[in-house]
Amino acid sequence: MNKFCTLILLCAFCTAANAQTTTVPTTQPYGKVDRADLELKACDFEKDANAEVLFDKGSVTFTADFNLIFERHVRIKIFNDKAKDAASVRLAYWGGGGMELLSNVEAETINLNNGIIEITKVDKKLIYTQAVDRMRSSVAFSFPNVQPGSIIEFKYTLMTANLSDFPNWYFQDRFPTRYSELNSTIPNVLVYKNLVMVNLPFVKNTADVKAMANIPSIKDEPYMGSRKDNYQRILYQLLAIHSGAYHKTFSDTWKKIGEDEVRFNDFGGEFDKRVDGEDTILVKAKTLSTDDAKIAYLFGEVKNHMKWNEVDERYTNDGCSKAWQKKLGNSTEINLILYHLLHKAKVKGYPMLVSTKQNGKVNPAYPNRYQFNRTVVYVPIDSTKFYLLDATNKYNTYGDIPDELLNGFGLYIDKDNENYDLAFIEKATPVRNVIVVNAEIAATGKMEGTAEISSPANNRISYIKNYKENGEKKYIDYLQGDDNNLKIKSLKFENMEIDTLPLTQNISFTLDLTGSDENYIYFKPTVFTSVGPNPFLNEVRMTDIDFGYRNNYAIVGLFKIPAGYKSDGLPKNASMAMPDQSIVFKRIVAEQDGEITIKYAINYNKSIFFKDDYPVMYDFYKKMYEMLNEQIVLKKG
Repeated sequence: MNKFCTLILLCAFCTAANAQTTTVPTTQPYGKVDRADLELKACDFEKDANAEVLFDKGSVTFTADFNLIFERHVRIKIFNDKAKDAASVRLAYWGGGGMELLSNVEAETINLNNGIIEITKVDKKLIYTQAVDRMRSSVAFSFPNVQPGSIIEFKYTLMTANLSDFPNWYFQDRFPTRYSELNSTIPNVLVYKNLVMVNLPFVKNTADVKAMANIPSIKDEPYMGSRKDNYQRILYQLLAIHSGAYHKTFSDTWKKIGEDEVRFNDFGGEFDKRVDGEDTILVKAKTLSTDDAKIAYLFGEVKNHMKWNEVDERYTNDGCSKAWQKKLGNSTEINLILYHLLHKAKVKGYPMLVSTKQNGKVNPAYPNRYQFNRTVVYVPIDSTKFYLLDATNKYNTYGDIPDELLNGFGLYIDKDNENYDLAFIEKATPVRNVIVVNAEIAATGKMEGTAEISSPANNRISYIKNYKENGEKKYIDYLQGDDNNLKIKSLKFENMEIDTLPLTQNISFTLDLTGSDENYIYFKPTVFTSVGPNPFLNEVRMTDIDFGYRNNYAIVGLFKIPAGYKSDGLPKNASMAMPDQSIVFKRIVAEQDGEITIKYAINYNKSIFFKDDYPVMYDFYKKMYEMLNEQIVLKKG
């Protein structure tokens, strides 16, 4: 039940521990704390951690009438002020219609004050329950008197009559964890499938108890995708009930989940909901001669009319008609409106359940609706081309798949043909970026010139969003980077309002070439390369690399050298590739008639790299950036 991962994410924890002394137990009763833990100054196995989960214990039992009871007790040690955000807890659950009941919430802060243990309980009046939407609720509270050295702990009980809602268990999170345990007592009549996704050893591994110790945290790493995709975890799925003569299987399939969305979860009721003024919109749409034109028009109408309320859910809350009236809706409401208008305009498309990158990738071996958190519109064009339309973000375009949806699975819902299946969402065509720098170098050691950056598709969207949200001054600071000697004199954009064309940036700049003297001039030819600094500087990596899409770069530099100077150290022509040809790098350098030309080509032939291959990636990037940063030397005389 992936909803429980939300609970675990929001509560800041992680697992594992070699206790400080052999007498410290793996768990303790609520309110009983060892002085050694209060005196603890750092995590034994991750010294730089801001906090440590001392233990995270969950217990699953069943009542006589087969209600599922989940009890959880979490204890966290705070080492410094950087971990104070752990003192605010929000527990989300499915409270709509009484699907789940969260109760028995207790929380307290424990401090050691002049050698005396002081416990400050969270006042029950300050534990707030509220409805998030018609399906979800939350319980929120904050711990008092939290300071470096504090221990905070909380516990709660969650009950559900839905036997499919067995909680998934995540052993790992953003803080290291000394000990994590899930204890389950499952009646023989219930059969659950366990998807064990761990590579660290269990310290307890029985049919009823799964536990780990000394689990390191997962820190942010470049291009890592969702943390949830990388945690040590166990997922549970109800397979069958066998009780006497009663036998029932629950082998959910993606087809069944798609059918349920149409039949039970309000998709069917929302497909045909009219919105105010749709007749006028459709009259214009039907005058357009191609499906592409209709898609572009309707996508723009919905995107410009609606504002996303920043809520991602796979279901509607207010309903599409009301959301349209309010001009405000969640992601599913906005995109079901778009689907409805496309359907009325005779454009063949399907609602598709997806999961954003932050929510985590959909596991195709685990048919479960809770993995999804957004609905978009899937429009197949032919056997090789499709559109994935998401009108929630005002910067999205109809022809480009949003970054946060790439390299994951989506479940499309073809109600008319009763076809419900997973499809892998990827961008098959590389995004080609072209950067041309044309500059003249003066004998004074100053470079002056122009740069043209052409960026299509997803890179185009990224640049425009950066510029419009941060303003021109901050955007120019972004282009200049950390080089205080680079000054942008002017910046002009072309095609910013034309979605189908690459964004072109025309830049006029000057650059003071430090290190130069009266006899030598030194400069790096990689001005405005767009590739940025090397993102892979750490020798060890814990997570997979997900670039989202394939970026191909063509970088050309034309540099006119000053009279009386000649090259004294040109980089050599070079070519190298990853062993599987997944990344290819080339450099070509030439000098003629007082001008140096240097060309770089970087081609990515895949967008996902597994952490097991990171040592090869690390070495490749180190060599590639050495060549990108190699200087050209000019000598006088």
